[in-house]
Amino acid sequence: MRTIITTLILAGLSATAGSAADAQAGKAIFDRSCKSCHGPDGTPNPSMAKMMKVEMRDLKSPEVQGMSDDEMKKIITEGKGKMPAVKTVSGADLDNLIAYIRSLKK
Repeated sequence: MRTIITTLILAGLSATAGSAADAQAGKAIFDRSCKSCHGPDGTPNPSMAKMMKVEMRDLKSPEVQGMSDDEMKKIITEGKGKMPAVKTVSGADLDNLIAYIRSLKK
């Protein structure tokens, strides 16, 4: 009985660990899909903000970092204001991207 319980616990732990978002994979997605506007470290690209006539938020800021994952996902997938939806990021890639943005926290 103890062996069965131990096996079930270990299987559950490995499934949880396997589904954790990967910030390093998220960085590659960020570099490909976000960096041109949000800068290499989450600091807005001033020339892009000026061209679009918008005030972009620093992704490291408490305001952005205080958003829930679902709020961030909605902005990424649906867009907000002049930010267009990023249609090329979904599923695990979206989770990885959020993990990377979280890693930028000040």
